Amino acid sequence: MSVPLLVEMVGITKKFPGVTANDRVDFNVREGEIHVLLGENGSGKSTLMSVLSGLYRPDEGEILINGRKRNLRSPRDAIKTGIGMVHQHFKLIESFSVAENVILGGDGTPLVLNKKDIENNLAQLSERYGLSINISAMVWQLSVGEKQRVEIIKMLYRGSQVLVLDEPTAILTPREAEELFENLRRMAAAGRGIVLITHKLNEVIAIADRVTVLRRGKAVATLDKKEINRRDLAWLMVGQDVVFQSRKKNPPGSEKVLELQNVNCHSDLGLSGLTDINFSVYKGEIFGIAGVAGNGQRELAEVVTGLRPVNGGKLLINGKDVTGLSPRRIMDHGVAHVPEDRLGTGLIPNLNAIDNLIIKDYRRELLRRGPLINRRTARINAQRLTDRFEVSLRSLEAPVKLMSGGNLQRLLLAREITSQPHLLIAVYPVRGLDIKATKAVHDLLLEQREQGMAILLISEDLEEIFKLSDRIGVLCGGRLAGIIPAEAADVEEIGLLMMGSDKAGDTAS
Repeated sequence: MSVPLLVEMVGITKKFPGVTANDRVDFNVREGEIHVLLGENGSGKSTLMSVLSGLYRPDEGEILINGRKRNLRSPRDAIKTGIGMVHQHFKLIESFSVAENVILGGDGTPLVLNKKDIENNLAQLSERYGLSINISAMVWQLSVGEKQRVEIIKMLYRGSQVLVLDEPTAILTPREAEELFENLRRMAAAGRGIVLITHKLNEVIAIADRVTVLRRGKAVATLDKKEINRRDLAWLMVGQDVVFQSRKKNPPGSEKVLELQNVNCHSDLGLSGLTDINFSVYKGEIFGIAGVAGNGQRELAEVVTGLRPVNGGKLLINGKDVTGLSPRRIMDHGVAHVPEDRLGTGLIPNLNAIDNLIIKDYRRELLRRGPLINRRTARINAQRLTDRFEVSLRSLEAPVKLMSGGNLQRLLLAREITSQPHLLIAVYPVRGLDIKATKAVHDLLLEQREQGMAILLISEDLEEIFKLSDRIGVLCGGRLAGIIPAEAADVEEIGLLMMGSDKAGDTAS
């Protein structure tokens, strides 16, 4: 007996000026299944789900919900027909309670609220699907994982039969991700359809009943669970084989490039941002920092690069005390920085590639002609670097804001790496990048490691941390919970440390 279709999208085409985001895409969701949507950046995943959730209207094609053709003109229309979307960036009001956020904007909300009845109903709903949450708590009091549960409860409360989740594990610990998957399976078992957007192939294999792969706006394949494997999925996404193993040839050296001694700093709120941080990074080593977002990663990167003052302790580069020096002075000591905000902090959006590539070097005699910049030399330099690092761009003179995320990251790495640093601080270097761009960035980092560069890698992606790191340090609440050699680490142990477990690995520097 065939499984009923909750949603059927037929021949969906959506065009924007100069680009066809979706090109006659067919996609459907069955009752009781988890259907994963895969594709590179720009493949059309978000556009397709924006059409389904009522944010965009298709130029061609039709949408059928429970067999009836629907014209979804807004997200409200989509919610009324049973489609709910949980966005990667939550749409919650921090100063409201969980219950208030759930009922906010919903149809049929009475003018006078019976708060106790509402909280009881929501508590029963959350218990039924294993979404444990304090319904009366204020949203600002919740963890990231709990906030995600609030968004899911909000959609269930509004009667959503199809839930779309956009990169839902990007901000979760391994244990929280496992709990989320258990909850999603419970919802699917109750007859709901789940659409999961993710770029993590291990998650696809772990949870998908079916997977649809988009490439350049077209649906290239839909596979059942028994047909899914990493190699085939990667090939379908990028149109070529992708090698997943990263081999390190040389062991790290014994020369300390970076050393933090009892480092403390304040957060932006004036509270403790880092507390008594002690570790070293050696020549030819990638030292990975794992942790849930907001546990001191940003403060650590800013302390090491001079962007945030140190309130106690010492910072040494190649044995020299650089505590309290300006970012320019620390840069002169051989520190390069790839920040998490590549288009803003890392690059200047409205400047072209030529200008962005000389931002750190325009003082050099080679790039100057008297008091002015030698534009000819700067252009030759930019062409050489974009060729070497395989940066694809419309024109060297075009604003970099027009470039894709992967090419922006390559451009940023080209500038930082060619400054010949002793130490590279790489913060979430592949966030938002597709599988092909991710591999290119990882290969660049490993290449620099083999050439003797010390790299401090800060990432929330444990797969990336395990793949690249020689040692792994875990931040929790601004403290270093433990340091573990990568070959001796496992996901469960790292996950426990990220959650504040007392269990710790080797804390030697």
